[in-house]
Amino acid sequence: MYILFEGIDTCGKTTQIELLKQEFKQIIFTKEPGATEFGIKAREILLSGSIQSKKAELLLFLSDRAEHYEEVIKPNLNKTIISDRGFISGISYALANEDFDFDTLLKLNRFSLEDTMPDKVILFQTNMQTLQQRMGEKTLDGIELRGLEYLLSVQDYMISSVQKIRLNYIIIDASDSVENIYDKIKEYIKDEQ
Repeated sequence: MYILFEGIDTCGKTTQIELLKQEFKQIIFTKEPGATEFGIKAREILLSGSIQSKKAELLLFLSDRAEHYEEVIKPNLNKTIISDRGFISGISYALANEDFDFDTLLKLNRFSLEDTMPDKVILFQTNMQTLQQRMGEKTLDGIELRGLEYLLSVQDYMISSVQKIRLNYIIIDASDSVENIYDKIKEYIKDEQ
């Protein structure tokens, strides 16, 4: 069972994953980018804001995705895997950059994942007010510095992408309480435990 946690920065994905880690020791937890040796280096480059070419940025994300799939996802498909981000983020950030079309991005991501789609997607949805508050409490990386409107457009692309691909997904209101969100997530994934 391959589950993606998707959402823009500060939406609460990491908080919920940390809670799940404490309760479900048998689940394999991973993330994109940064779960492999290559991914750690790729993440540093991607978050530094040093890449000028959107194509280069996309190809670096895809390279990390292919390596992550080969090292982490593929060998564990018989187990429950929860990934903090995945190809939905990849497609959505690229679409927000306005340089790419959906079908091309989907083909490239299917290639990177050997056509393996997630069984479930948990998509966190936030709003401008919550985003402003949470972004004000942290140091912004190169991608976050593109602005709140940019991040909210990424979120819109995430929602439309899971719908177009017809994935099994649930939308979580990121402004809800940590406890309520956790209960909803457990209910959604419990059949697989």
